[in-house]
Amino acid sequence: MKWLAAAALVLATAGSALAQDRTPAQRQTLTDLAYALGQSHALRQACVGAADQYWRERMGQLLQTETPDEAFERGLRESFNTGYAAAQAQFSACDARSQAEAAQVARHGASLAEAAGKP
Repeated sequence: MKWLAAAALVLATAGSALAQDRTPAQRQTLTDLAYALGQSHALRQACVGAADQYWRERMGQLLQTETPDEAFERGLRESFNTGYAAAQAQFSACDARSQAEAAQVARHGASLAEAAGKP
């Protein structure tokens, strides 16, 4: 999960590319990243507890950085929530399987964040 955190930080501090300036492909990458953040949120909560908001806060930072239009923001939020629900349904307990999934999601999210951070 450390990879995804680093990648999300890179995205949050990378240039001031606003969502309105993003190409359709870049918007899709951000949507996919929001899904990965949602998955990460559910997987982390399975191990740390429901009160943990680490990845939800990172999603908030993504929205603040991108300043998306209303429709795109809604889509990003829906993608986050869908990723959360999918991971929560599949991984309700903290075990080796959920931790392996968290590592896989982190690697995928890191590559998405890197792609989204490129102009």
